[in-house]
Amino acid sequence: MRRVDCVLWLTTAVLAVIAAEPSRPRGIGPEHAKFYKSPDIFNCISNPSVTLSPSQINDDYCDCPDGSDEPGTSACSYLSDLSPSYASDLSSDNASRSIALPGFYCINKGHQPGYLPFLSVNDGVCDYDLCCDGSDEWAQVGGLKCENKCNEIGKAWRKQDEQRKKSMGVAGQKRNALVAEAGRLRKQVEDRIQTLNTEIQGSVLKVKSLETALADAERQERGKVVRSTGKGSKIGTLVQMAKDRIEELRESLVEIRGQRDEASARLTELEHLLTTFKAEYNPNFNDEGVKRAVRDWDEYAARDKPAIGDAAHDRDLDEISKPDSETGVIKWSDWEEKEESDVDVLYKIEEYLPTAVRGWVDQKLRDFRLLLIENGILAASSEPGSESKYLTDARDALKAAQEGENNLRNELTGHQDDLNKDYGANDVFRALKGRCISKDSGEYNYELCWLDKTTQKSKKGGSHTGMGNFVRIDSIAADDDLPPDGKGLGSGVRVALRYENGQHCWNGPNRSTLVVLACAEQDEVWKITEEEKCVYRMEVGTPAVCDVPGNGKGKAGGVKDEL
Repeated sequence: MRRVDCVLWLTTAVLAVIAAEPSRPRGIGPEHAKFYKSPDIFNCISNPSVTLSPSQINDDYCDCPDGSDEPGTSACSYLSDLSPSYASDLSSDNASRSIALPGFYCINKGHQPGYLPFLSVNDGVCDYDLCCDGSDEWAQVGGLKCENKCNEIGKAWRKQDEQRKKSMGVAGQKRNALVAEAGRLRKQVEDRIQTLNTEIQGSVLKVKSLETALADAERQERGKVVRSTGKGSKIGTLVQMAKDRIEELRESLVEIRGQRDEASARLTELEHLLTTFKAEYNPNFNDEGVKRAVRDWDEYAARDKPAIGDAAHDRDLDEISKPDSETGVIKWSDWEEKEESDVDVLYKIEEYLPTAVRGWVDQKLRDFRLLLIENGILAASSEPGSESKYLTDARDALKAAQEGENNLRNELTGHQDDLNKDYGANDVFRALKGRCISKDSGEYNYELCWLDKTTQKSKKGGSHTGMGNFVRIDSIAADDDLPPDGKGLGSGVRVALRYENGQHCWNGPNRSTLVVLACAEQDEVWKITEEEKCVYRMEVGTPAVCDVPGNGKGKAGGVKDEL
């Protein structure tokens, strides 16, 4: 019983406090109610030195320099940025001329409260998008009465809001998946960098080893004793030229003979066909073309034709066509080989030494020759084309190793630059890079490739037009109304992608595109406009920017912040 009495006492006390609290003037929101509590005096919000009587509040006359005495009328609407100003608007130079209130406050019970520009109060129009309760037309100018539609508007809004929240929930999950994918891709790059560093260390050691091997090979090559090959001999050069020319003529003869035999076979076949044709055709058939062909064949067959060849001639050709190595007519070896001179015996001196001594003598001779070359006493052998295969292989191996090391370093630099590149919050755009989305816009298809390029494609064919190449991630302020389907930027700071240096515009700049992003369940191009000549703007929805600070949907429903 005592508990019930206590509850009744508390309820009575709360009701007494509520009854004692004076009601707010028309058009005042709860955040500004504290300035209107006094029943005896009112001080202008931005200019407290200006004192008014409570009866002057909402008397349709602007007494306060900041307009705070007319929250429920349009008397001070000229102070709004949306309205023109006049020289006689304010009387005091020291007074604040900025309007203190955000607008006419609409309670909108059953829906979302909101502020309406003072200019729209009692203007003869029911502004249901901001004041669904019709309180903005309280004076009923011209007999206009705006009924309260907050219940039905609020119900529809809540249904849409529920759908938007559900969609945003799915979009948030998709963004989490993109962030996870971006993290995986980044980890791949980091792992590859670690592997490349290890491979480069091994490549450096390999290059140093091959450089040492090449230096040793070059040193040995310089000390090599080179015997003259006699290639500069005129008779030797002439012999080689004659041998090559005869071989060329022999091959041509073989080829031409083959062509002759093939043509002869075809001619024999055609003569057989025409002979059969003459024997079997009907002479009573009155066709002048056929009769003329038969007469021409008879004249051709009656003529003496030279023999194409006989067996003796073919045997001569067979003999001529044989290589010199088979016929023995010319012994080229007699002309190519040189007699061994006394000097040549010196090159074979090691052959007369015992096996145990031969290697030691050879190495000592080589070392002694190298010593003379390195001290400038003896010239190094520099005969063109005399480089040994060992030295060539050593040089090629070093070149291949150096190219491999350079390729590894270039790949490492590319991956390091990629890690330092801005891919947005949580590296999320790393997961989207290279993907493309498009929008059909009448005559053209517009394509956006994430962090790559934007393209305009004509449906009539022809070449595509580059609208810009990706430059950087930026941010931009948006102040748009959010449509019921949520496919819009809303208000606030939005993530933007800048694409520049596109295809040159005739008599204008290079094309560029500003891509402004907002949260959406899926990647989708919403709107494309050409703000200036060859300067485009895309509004795009994507889950990549959901839950990013400053990139929400802004205020929805009746809450507006344009004031």
